[in-house]
Amino acid sequence: MLSKIIKPSKGGVKIATDILQTGGVVICPTDTVYGFLADVQNKKAVGRIYKIKKRPKSKPLSLFVNDLKMAKDLAEIDERQEKILRKRWPGKYTFILKRKHKTKLYGVAKNTIALRIPKYKFLQGLLKKINKPLVQTSVNISGKPAATKISDIILLLKNCGTSDVPQFLVIDGGDLPKRKPSKVIDLTDGIKKALRY
Repeated sequence: MLSKIIKPSKGGVKIATDILQTGGVVICPTDTVYGFLADVQNKKAVGRIYKIKKRPKSKPLSLFVNDLKMAKDLAEIDERQEKILRKRWPGKYTFILKRKHKTKLYGVAKNTIALRIPKYKFLQGLLKKINKPLVQTSVNISGKPAATKISDIILLLKNCGTSDVPQFLVIDGGDLPKRKPSKVIDLTDGIKKALRY
């Protein structure tokens, strides 16, 4: 069951922040498609996303970060990589980098980490306020097309049952134009390798 559906607003940023900080899950429009969001340091919240999506636990999730400083806290980034990131962020590019092991993170790969700074005003405000990386993945059942219509999102949630999620928030940004998820570029081997383009 849905806890709440609200429109993007400054007040909505605070509501979404409170829900994420207490182990809830947020669905939010992005500059690509609608995405699930959760606190990467909350094991139960991340597990709920895997359950709703029916996604194998062996498939790691990517993270939204607020800025390059936050990215550097999570990943090893040299000068050449930084130039590439600065050129593409914020935007529709997810980069895979070598992971630092400073903090316990859930839903991410063991030795690498996939990061993105989105170009969407509400989401940027949310990341700035919560000031921590958020697990993110498209709203869909694993292997199915990403949802772009709010009616499809509500139907998906009703069908898969979200009664075990104590707090669930949908940010209703309206129906999005049909767009592809972000492009995924692997930078771990010193060369740019496109995994999804």
